[in-house]
Amino acid sequence: MGKLTKKAENLLILAWAQAFIAMAGSLFYSEVMGYIPCELCWFQRILMYPLVVIYAVAAIKKEINIALPGLVFSGIGMFVSAYHYLIQKVPAFQEMGGACIGGVPCNVVYVDYLGFITIPFLALTAFTIISILHVALLINTRKNKGGNN
Repeated sequence: MGKLTKKAENLLILAWAQAFIAMAGSLFYSEVMGYIPCELCWFQRILMYPLVVIYAVAAIKKEINIALPGLVFSGIGMFVSAYHYLIQKVPAFQEMGGACIGGVPCNVVYVDYLGFITIPFLALTAFTIISILHVALLINTRKNKGGNN
């Protein structure tokens, strides 16, 4: 693929930064605060952590095709995070959250900032931002491919 525009490079770097902040935040909550991740938290980590590497490599090599799996991972991550958030906040879903395999039920709320911001909400926000940045990157790249600089 041709050379990326400065805007495309910046979008890749922003996606990487968002993934890195989300990864650092999850490690802070587990390693510093001592919160044990539940099963759904682990799935979210499995989907988030590779994004740090994917977007870093894509930004360094200036190659958007390398970042394509990032859109898939972040898309799936949005659904997992939204489901996890529903388990924590919606009474009809809370009963399902106690059935998660492992030592910590998925309906446990470690943090609850402003009455609605929980760890799965933070993950949902990060996955959504990454997805939006990636779609903007694709639009920018297609626009520039057609000769509209």
